[in-house]
Amino acid sequence: MSQHTQQTLKSPIFPTWCPGCGDFGIWASLKQAIVELALPEEQLVLVYGVGCSGNMADFNRVYGFHALHGRAIANAEAIKLANHDLKVIVIAGDGDTYGEGLNHFITSVRGNHDITLIIHDNQVYGLTTGQNSPTTAKGTKTKSSPLGVIDQPANPVALALSANATFVARGYAGRIPQLTALMKQAIMHEGLSVLDVFQPCVTFNKINTHQWFQTKIYDLQSQGHNTEDITAAWQKSWELNTLPIGLFYEDKNSVPYHKQLPQLQNAALVKQWSQTRNIAALLKPFN
Repeated sequence: MSQHTQQTLKSPIFPTWCPGCGDFGIWASLKQAIVELALPEEQLVLVYGVGCSGNMADFNRVYGFHALHGRAIANAEAIKLANHDLKVIVIAGDGDTYGEGLNHFITSVRGNHDITLIIHDNQVYGLTTGQNSPTTAKGTKTKSSPLGVIDQPANPVALALSANATFVARGYAGRIPQLTALMKQAIMHEGLSVLDVFQPCVTFNKINTHQWFQTKIYDLQSQGHNTEDITAAWQKSWELNTLPIGLFYEDKNSVPYHKQLPQLQNAALVKQWSQTRNIAALLKPFN
């Protein structure tokens, strides 16, 4: 088994993101997390959504799958169930996850599928030039809401906690060492890991900028937050004047979805398939 290094992760295609985009910080953190975890190349799969975050599919030399808009989580679940020996990571945006893919998000959290969700949360649809997204603040004027957004914004951390997620964290693209550490924790957690990342869009979101976040965020762990207390996590998720980042909640006794299926107790599905490749007996009733 070969392990990834910064060199092996290199793609010949350099990112096309705007200079200063928060995606660069998430990309750097993810690569560093993969290297530090010494994950074997053949046991890692990245599933990408559609959007600026999904363009990362071209910038990493890893096994990957570029899903349809809002469908990255569903594809990741299928990959994990087919071969639960893999580490499966979803790279998607706030629109992809909390808009088109909201049903998949809630369902996957409830099922506690053993995948990691890294959500690039920039409060806009950046790839399509700045329309409002599910996390855009009420009243914000965008190309698709010239008079101001009417809807209340989604609260990703509260949504995850309310659906009984077993790992919920929030990071900031401008703090790469902390974000790298959160990614490592999320990837190694057994069960569904939600890591929502504040990712400033420097071109189309002139409100939630790097400077804005730096005046708002604070580190949960530095305040002695109890990550095993879901009630405390819920209360922290509704702090809106200041924005806590770090690990909100982790259930260390989490049992992931695939470990509850008797069909997968002895071997991964892909290994069972390789042992019973002849399906003639299964097809006989249809002849």
